[in-house]
Amino acid sequence: MSEPQPKTSTTPRDTTTVPAQAPEPSRWHQTFQKITTGNALISVLSVLLALVVGAIMIAFTDEDVQKAAGYFFARPGDTFAAIWQSVSGAYSALFQGSIYNFRRDSFAAGIKPLTETLTFATPLIAGGLGVGLAFRVGMFNIGGRGQMLIAASVAGWLAFGFELPWGLHMLVALVGGLLGGALWGGIAGLLKAKTGAHEVIVTIMLNFVAFYLVSWLLRTPGLLQAPGSSNPKTPPMKDTAIFWNLKEYGYNLHLGFVIVVAATVLVWWILSRSSLGFRFRAVGENPNAARVAGINVPSIYVYAMLISGALLGLAGVNQVLGTVTTGFTAGIDAGVGFDAITVALLGRSTPWGIFAAGLLFGAFKAGGYSMQAAEGVPVDIVLVVQSLIVLFIAAPPLVRTIFRLPDPSRGPKRPRPIVTKEVTAK
Repeated sequence: MSEPQPKTSTTPRDTTTVPAQAPEPSRWHQTFQKITTGNALISVLSVLLALVVGAIMIAFTDEDVQKAAGYFFARPGDTFAAIWQSVSGAYSALFQGSIYNFRRDSFAAGIKPLTETLTFATPLIAGGLGVGLAFRVGMFNIGGRGQMLIAASVAGWLAFGFELPWGLHMLVALVGGLLGGALWGGIAGLLKAKTGAHEVIVTIMLNFVAFYLVSWLLRTPGLLQAPGSSNPKTPPMKDTAIFWNLKEYGYNLHLGFVIVVAATVLVWWILSRSSLGFRFRAVGENPNAARVAGINVPSIYVYAMLISGALLGLAGVNQVLGTVTTGFTAGIDAGVGFDAITVALLGRSTPWGIFAAGLLFGAFKAGGYSMQAAEGVPVDIVLVVQSLIVLFIAAPPLVRTIFRLPDPSRGPKRPRPIVTKEVTAK
């Protein structure tokens, strides 16, 4: 009798997952990834896109281009030549009106446009620093106009209403203006801390309160109105309170720019090197987590709005003690309070980014009038370019799509695992 043969069965013996080994990316690749996914590049490309759209608008509004386009199919070269003439002429005028004018006889005269750019940029940088600091704490301070008006009124009143020694008078007016802006901004911070009132609504209302308050002061004899005048305007500032300037050399640049540079360094130190800046950033990232960590969130809101108001107040002080020293009206803010929001957005709420953005917008302001005078380009196109910059900054995915940049939120691609199955007969 034969022995029974053992049954043969097929069963899986082992299943293993072997991940694919990807090579370590090089340092150059990592650096390229940081550059192409960073906020700085998005800001630069946003400006570039806005300038391209501005060039298209310049070409479409140029009369020579319109005439050449009428016979485009007969002589297309004329149309392209006219487009080049209009766009290059406009941007050349923008450069010569904001950086350096090659048509001037001397270097001192040719560099005057750059000093005008710095003069225009001074209040923009100060205001942008105030708005940007509030952004870092998670607050939206759009009360720049009111804070500038109050600061300008206090500084102006101290500048024309008192007799003080040279130097000391300027310092008193400067500090008074900063305190005025800080207190006006601190109202919004205090209301948010104590009652939870939203700072956007409060600062908007405070803008109107400040405007009508200053307008009333300018129409009331004995307050801010110039003696013997019926116009809503202050008397000129006393020479002892005016910022040191370069007017004797033909430039409008004044000490305010140096003060703004110092303010930029100070804000950078506060945000990056001080414990107060750490608390600012912590509250801005997550106020609930900051509260659990022991940070007094309401007091941080008050401190942030006090500093933010002082910086925006510095913009107002620059206007009355440096730029407009012959007396000011209720329009002394000149829209800087709202332009500061754009500067802060372009600068990504970082001090040196805001500084660079303020210089860029100062160049737009200085060169825009040169474009209109030299090439007949409407100055409103500069405003459109500024608005487009904000639009592109607010839509980073659009900029990344246009320039085919990687999306930082997706991270590096992970290799797919290799699954190996072994089947063995027993």
